[in-house]
Amino acid sequence: MIGTRIAHYEINSHLGSGGMGEVYEATDSKLGRRVAIKVLPEEFARDADRVARFEREARVLASLNHPHIAAIHGFDESGGRNFLVMELVEGETLADLIAGASKDAPLRQNVRRGGSSDPPGLAVEEALPIALQIAEALEAAHENGFIHRDLKPANIKVTSDGQVKLLDFGLAKAFEAQPSEIDVSNSPTLSAMATHAGVILGTAAYMSPEQARGAAVDRRTDIFAFGSVLFEMLTGRRAFEGENVADILAAVLKVEPDWSRLPADVPPAIRRLLRRCLNKDRRRRPQAAGDVRIEIEEADAEPDVSGADHAPPRSGRREHAAWIIAILAASAAVVLAMLAFRPPHESPEMRVEVTTPPTPDPISIAVSPDGRRLAFVASGDGAPRLWLRALDTAALQPLAGTEGASYPFWSPDGRSIGFFAAGKLKRIEVAGGLPRTLADAAEGRGGTWSVEDVIVFSPLPGARLQRVSASSGGDVATVDSGALETPRFPQFLPDGRRFLFFVIGGFGRATLKGVYLGSLDGSEPRHLTDADAYGLYMPPGWLLYVRGSALMARPFEAARGEFEGEPVVVADPVGVDANVYAAAVSVSAAGLVAYRSGGPSRRQLAWFDRSGRPSGIVGQPDENDLLGPELSPDGRRVAVIRSIRNTRNVWLLDVDRGVSTPFTDDSSSAQNPRWSPDGGRIAFQSLRTERPGVYIKPLTGTAGDELLVATPTAIPNDWSSDGRFFVYTNNDPKTRGDIWTVPLDGDRTPAPFTNSSYDESSAQLSPDGRWLAYRSDESGRFEIYVQPFPGPGEKTRVSIDGGTEPRWRADGREIFYISPDAKMMAVLFQSSGAAPGIGKPVTLFQTRKVRGGTGNVLQQYDVSPDGRFLINVNADENVASPIMLIMNWKPPAD
Repeated sequence: MIGTRIAHYEINSHLGSGGMGEVYEATDSKLGRRVAIKVLPEEFARDADRVARFEREARVLASLNHPHIAAIHGFDESGGRNFLVMELVEGETLADLIAGASKDAPLRQNVRRGGSSDPPGLAVEEALPIALQIAEALEAAHENGFIHRDLKPANIKVTSDGQVKLLDFGLAKAFEAQPSEIDVSNSPTLSAMATHAGVILGTAAYMSPEQARGAAVDRRTDIFAFGSVLFEMLTGRRAFEGENVADILAAVLKVEPDWSRLPADVPPAIRRLLRRCLNKDRRRRPQAAGDVRIEIEEADAEPDVSGADHAPPRSGRREHAAWIIAILAASAAVVLAMLAFRPPHESPEMRVEVTTPPTPDPISIAVSPDGRRLAFVASGDGAPRLWLRALDTAALQPLAGTEGASYPFWSPDGRSIGFFAAGKLKRIEVAGGLPRTLADAAEGRGGTWSVEDVIVFSPLPGARLQRVSASSGGDVATVDSGALETPRFPQFLPDGRRFLFFVIGGFGRATLKGVYLGSLDGSEPRHLTDADAYGLYMPPGWLLYVRGSALMARPFEAARGEFEGEPVVVADPVGVDANVYAAAVSVSAAGLVAYRSGGPSRRQLAWFDRSGRPSGIVGQPDENDLLGPELSPDGRRVAVIRSIRNTRNVWLLDVDRGVSTPFTDDSSSAQNPRWSPDGGRIAFQSLRTERPGVYIKPLTGTAGDELLVATPTAIPNDWSSDGRFFVYTNNDPKTRGDIWTVPLDGDRTPAPFTNSSYDESSAQLSPDGRWLAYRSDESGRFEIYVQPFPGPGEKTRVSIDGGTEPRWRADGREIFYISPDAKMMAVLFQSSGAAPGIGKPVTLFQTRKVRGGTGNVLQQYDVSPDGRFLINVNADENVASPIMLIMNWKPPAD
């Protein structure tokens, strides 16, 4: 933005970043003054209610006039950007001053200390005047009804002449979100809902205990933060420290500051003030900032405890007290030795929200092994891609080249991330650079990275697990999973040889659904537990898995691979994609649990024209999938799959009225509906225990279901327009997906249309019945092909850079499909004898289709007779569903 204009403000330079926006130095061309411009986050600007509330709050804050509080000049909007105009304060932040004094900077150290042997931090004679001005600012604000809520050294500027200015005063309240809204506060500022129970606001190291517990705040919260700031000024160290946010919050709640770090020349009155300000019980803190100001003012007048007629300067008192410190050190050694035999401090369990930009794929999240960073898929600035967020900063980092990514997973050292995109398994270095392709994965279903630098992954549904070198890629080997036919979402155990994986079971097989234990040595996999999504190992000994909507934990001895107790609930509900048996859950090697909160994502059937412009909806948002929409030939009804209590059935929706009625009532699941050409019957896949396969059911009359294909792995694809043939995909464990046809007259003997080692599926017949469009992964990723029907004839490739879910235009002159980055593509098609005329693929629009560009046997859109697109979209995609972090999880007490 440097060199551009926002309204009448010329942007000159970038001053800083934070959860509340980007800050720039600018020139007000109307008044000829320099100002600070804070451009608010883009997701903030999309919420009209919050913008209005923020503007009201900013107007009130503008009335807060005090020499030690940076002024707010105005709140404005230009070009879709909302921004604050604030007083430009020159100088360093208090955080910079403390950091400079704490480093080995001889010049600064000598000026402030008189010797490099002095402790870090600011000298008392420099710290107290700054503290006094902070207290004066707090006093004035509190008297006018304002609470800062996020007081910290980074929000305090000190000018070259020693004048203090508090920044962002009251903005934390202005940024408050309603429940489920976006967290725009600075992390480790953890949430922006200070007054709502159970939610935390503030920066972790400067939080009060009530903030850490999510309780309501008042002016005593600022006083606790003031004490933390003053302690850090005097010692150069934070009052409450830890390796991660959980440790810091635990210290705020349970641990006393290390008072021994205070320099010897800190006056007794200041020591008493610090202890009172940092009292865990807010009732025992100073009740007003004016009391704090008075105690600081009187500290210099307090007589020296040595009783000398002329007290030495404070810098000299440190040398005078050296012998006292030496004596106390010996006593401290004894105390520390005693403490070493006490039980270690147990940090309390904490649950914290971390928000992300909007995402069409809430399932794809992964926490780094050390628990310090999150990787997730989001579409905050365009096409969905991988983003990173460190838990100790508000900065969000999109990773270039990861468009269309899904199912990220970390390397054990936390330096790289594996993911699936564009039909490939890829890796990208967190430090920078573009992704590298490791292997083909036409429709990846999860991966895991071992300490031996081996990646085990599922290349597509129904395929065997594969292994590949994480360093070199290339040569891929099959991982033996015994007779199990649908392994996916592997997760290595700590030994790097054995792994958990999920098997969907069903389809008439004897295979049990659930979590299995496998090994790279080829030993027979073992069923561990029934589940509705994949399993994860959590140190020091728990197996996490999802049952229904609940995240369960069961004691698990990893070395033996055996359970040692009964399961308990960790969280409920958690997000689950029942279509692929994946859950929005991740666990770090350090034991941090991350999951998307809330119930299932709501789906919505929405109309779009060829330009991607919305043109209406069918029915209401639904939490029950709405998978595989299939329009009736007249376009007046749509058949969909709804999943209720983990059982799928076919429902019919009236396009005009939006009313839905059940069509099947199969306790073992019915799915993949396909309308007959006359609209009087529907074929569907039934997973019933007795005689599973493809059935046909009329819409009216008393006739029952008619078995068409007695194959449990048969998936309905299409009817020919003349009613003579039915086309289906058979997922054979040896040849993977193959396309079969069955005549609807005569003996109905099925015959293969394709029979190869490639995965061929999602077949669609042209309106005239002469051509079959389908997808195949023979190129290493799914592409769209067309072939004469019923044959013979050569196939011709239609797509160029990947594709799935082919559909025909009503007149047969176009083929539509979905690209790997979820764009709606169109290809002109002309039938001229045995050789079709096929045009170049063109992009129509970026879809918001459920599951993005990842294709599967369940199509997510259909084309109406008049050329509109009915697409299954995520109704909640513009709501940033938060990622919940569980730190120091503990099972419930008996």
